[in-house]
Amino acid sequence: MRLLKTLAVLAAALSLSGCNLVQNDKAFGERVRVYLVNHPEVIEEALTHLQQKQVAEAASLTRSKIGENHAALIADPRDFVAGNPKGAITVVEFFDYRCGYCKAAQPELEQLLAQNRDVRLVLKEFPILPDHDGRLGVSLRAARAALAAGVQGKYVAVHTALMAQKTLDDDAINAVLVANGLNPTAIKASGEADAVTDHLTATHTLGNAIGVQGTPAFIIGETMIAGADIEALKAAIEDARRNANKAGPKAG
Repeated sequence: MRLLKTLAVLAAALSLSGCNLVQNDKAFGERVRVYLVNHPEVIEEALTHLQQKQVAEAASLTRSKIGENHAALIADPRDFVAGNPKGAITVVEFFDYRCGYCKAAQPELEQLLAQNRDVRLVLKEFPILPDHDGRLGVSLRAARAALAAGVQGKYVAVHTALMAQKTLDDDAINAVLVANGLNPTAIKASGEADAVTDHLTATHTLGNAIGVQGTPAFIIGETMIAGADIEALKAAIEDARRNANKAGPKAG
């Protein structure tokens, strides 16, 4: 498909050399073919340009969608927050407890929060990884358990412990709950409540609306950082801080 688009662009460009040229003419087609054979680098250049254009358009759409859903991203009262709850810079993370990349990023993320006391991290439960049978199981149950633990004031502790589990299964979830002084049976019942289900559904709807396609995904301002790119996240935080300093204090 990309090649066809490229050829169409090249054909339109070459047609400018003769106003009376008919694009479907065999002679014209042969000239296009000969030109491309002699200059194959043009195809690569055109494809690169097309890809860059598509990436830019996708980024623009993402920024627009993030802007439209700004309040739901940073100010949903049902979400839990790590770091400084009153931090001037907000980062949003969509994650899955069984995501290896989320787990790998967690220690660096904790260090980042410790070193940047003006950052609040809004945690979005986004269970998407299926079990071996193809159904959403352990990831969903872990998310429900964490949210139910939050009602007991232990969300961040349980969240951190679940992330630290190299292999997460139901036994590991229960062990984390017990280690944090929680009753797994009671937490399971609480995690299946309608309020938790509604919260998870709303988060999935939000993630889909702004184009989250995998975990982890970080949102800062109107920028999405897909994947465990902590260096990119650090750079985005610095940019947000500089922009805030340039803006100066708001008039009272």
